[in-house]
Amino acid sequence: MTAKMNPYAAAPELMTRWTELGTLVGDSIEHSLAELVKMRSSILNGCANCINMHSAEARAHGESEQRLYLVAAWQDAPVFTARERAALGWTDALTKLSQGHTHDEAYKALAEHFTEEERVNLTLLINIINGWNRVAVGFGLWIETPHTKKIAA
Repeated sequence: MTAKMNPYAAAPELMTRWTELGTLVGDSIEHSLAELVKMRSSILNGCANCINMHSAEARAHGESEQRLYLVAAWQDAPVFTARERAALGWTDALTKLSQGHTHDEAYKALAEHFTEEERVNLTLLINIINGWNRVAVGFGLWIETPHTKKIAA
């Protein structure tokens, strides 16, 4: 991937605030679940940068290789909890809105495992990662983090 431009250099104030918002929202959901959701959205959106970053982050916090690989086919993988499955289903429904509004069933599952506040937090997280996917893909970003550098070494 070839970078088209650096959005941090072009719009530093807004990119700083966007990053801060992403951190704030990400911290509102348990870390392991947040990383699975970020991975799933990034897989659906074809964002190599975010898949790379969030798989490394998840590994650094103890996520297994098996579960990371199976996020791509989570519906058929028995390694996810009911709560994780509900979150991944909600991620699919919101990330694929343009393919049809099929979120009613996903919302029912979500409501069984998440409080109202958690549903809002998760929905915001899904929106943030979808936004990051579009920034990264749109501008051709490839960002190495301490976790991705460690894995690459």
